[in-house]
Amino acid sequence: MLRLRESRCPSGASDWIASTPRTLLGVPGVREPGLERVSLEGCLRMPLFALALFAQGAQPGAGSGELDRSTDIVRLIADASVLSKIVLLILLIFSAVSWAIIFYKMWIYRRAEAQSSTFLNVFRKSTKFSEVQAVCPTLSASPLVGLFQSGYAELNAQLRTEKSPEGNKPAAQAGRPTLKSLDAVDRALLRASTVELYRLEHRVPFLATTASITPFIGLFGTVWGIVVSFQSIAGAGNAGLTVVAPGIAEALIATAAGLFAAIPAVYFYNHFTNKVKKFASEMDDFSLEFLNISERNFT
Repeated sequence: MLRLRESRCPSGASDWIASTPRTLLGVPGVREPGLERVSLEGCLRMPLFALALFAQGAQPGAGSGELDRSTDIVRLIADASVLSKIVLLILLIFSAVSWAIIFYKMWIYRRAEAQSSTFLNVFRKSTKFSEVQAVCPTLSASPLVGLFQSGYAELNAQLRTEKSPEGNKPAAQAGRPTLKSLDAVDRALLRASTVELYRLEHRVPFLATTASITPFIGLFGTVWGIVVSFQSIAGAGNAGLTVVAPGIAEALIATAAGLFAAIPAVYFYNHFTNKVKKFASEMDDFSLEFLNISERNFT
C-alpha cells in the first residue's frame, strides 16, 4: 500500500498544528523535540481549517445592528441637520418638477410627431385648402396645423379684398383670384412658426436650470456636512470614525441627490432640444411648400 511521504510543513505551520487538537486536524502527526512533522496531506488541509476557524470567529456580534442602522439612508436623512434637510427638500422639488416636465413633453412630442405625419399626408393629397382646413381641428397637436391656419387666414384676407364694394362680384370677372403680396403670407407663416416653436419649447428651459443649479446645491450640502464633521471633531476632541461619519454621510447624500436631479435633466434637455430643432426644420419645409402652392395658384 502506498503511503504519503512525510514532509516538513511551511514555516509557522508546525506551531499551529502543535496548538490544534488532533481531532480538528484529522491527520496523524508525530511530535519531535523542536520539530513538528506531519503528513503532506495534513499540510495541504491546514489552510482550509484555518479558513474555517476564521469564518467561525467572524460571526457578527451583538453590536452589528447599530452599524447596519447607521448606514441606513433613511436613518441618515432623519438624523441630518435642519439645513441638510432643507437642501435635500429643494433638490427633491427640482427633481420632481423635472420628471413631471420630462413625461409631459415626451407625451406632447409623441402626439405632435404622429399628427404632423397625418397632416402632411392630408395636405399633399388634397386639391383645395378648404379640405385641409376641415381636418385641422382634429390634428391640433401638430405645429404644422398652426402654420397652415395662419397662412390660410392671410390668403383668405387678401382674396376677399379682390371683390367689388358690393361684395357679390369679383373685380376681375375673367381670371382667377390673385394675391396682392406673397411676402405678407410669408410673414404670417414666420409669425406662426415663432409661436409654435415657443409652444414646443415651453417649460423645457427649466430642465437646463435644474441641470446647472442642482449640482451646486448638492455641493453646498456637501460643504455643510464637512463643516459639521469638523465641529464634531473639535467638540469631541478626537477624530474617530464615530465622530466623523455622520457629517460625511450627510455630505455624500447631498452630493448624490444633486447628481440624481441634474443628470436626467441635462440628458432630456439635450434630447428635447434636438426634437425642437427637428420640428423647426419641418416647419421651414412646410412654409416653403405652402408658399410654392400659393404662388402657383394665386399669382
